[in-house]
Amino acid sequence: MVVAQSRNARHQRIVDILGRTAVRSQAELLDLLAADGYDVTQATLSRDLVELGAVKVRDGRSLVYAVPGEGGDTTPRVAPEPAEVDAKLRRLCEELLVTAEFSGNIAVLRTPPGAANYLAAAIDKGEVALRQGIIGTVAGDDTLLVISADPAGGEAVAMRLLALAAGSSEGKDPNSE
Repeated sequence: MVVAQSRNARHQRIVDILGRTAVRSQAELLDLLAADGYDVTQATLSRDLVELGAVKVRDGRSLVYAVPGEGGDTTPRVAPEPAEVDAKLRRLCEELLVTAEFSGNIAVLRTPPGAANYLAAAIDKGEVALRQGIIGTVAGDDTLLVISADPAGGEAVAMRLLALAAGSSEGKDPNSE
């Protein structure tokens, strides 16, 4: 992945990481940023966390970094469990996914009017994106494109999301067996 080395890009990546992963230390966060191609010093990261309003909050028996929610919400948000994220994505697919087609590395999904952005955000945040090699989504009003890293991955992505819409907890195509 090629990343922009700007302060804003780095801040967004920190928010994304803290929203997905329970990070217990700055050293751990530095390693995660380095894996994404960001060359950051500990001092810069410390300033970034202050600028983002990141705080350490209790998550079970440990303390993890959290950032305030979007839209001015100042409540720190701890990264949800992957099972919670996948359950939300499965529920949204059941409620919103109307059709899915594919071509090459693209899956074209149709939703009711006004729902495409909502479903796209859930796909971007979901663990399905990591397992399926999804690079990202582009959403309009009732149509969204899901782009796979695999040149022929559109079919797998479409089938996985259709299976979630059919209520399959594993996301496998229920018609394949």
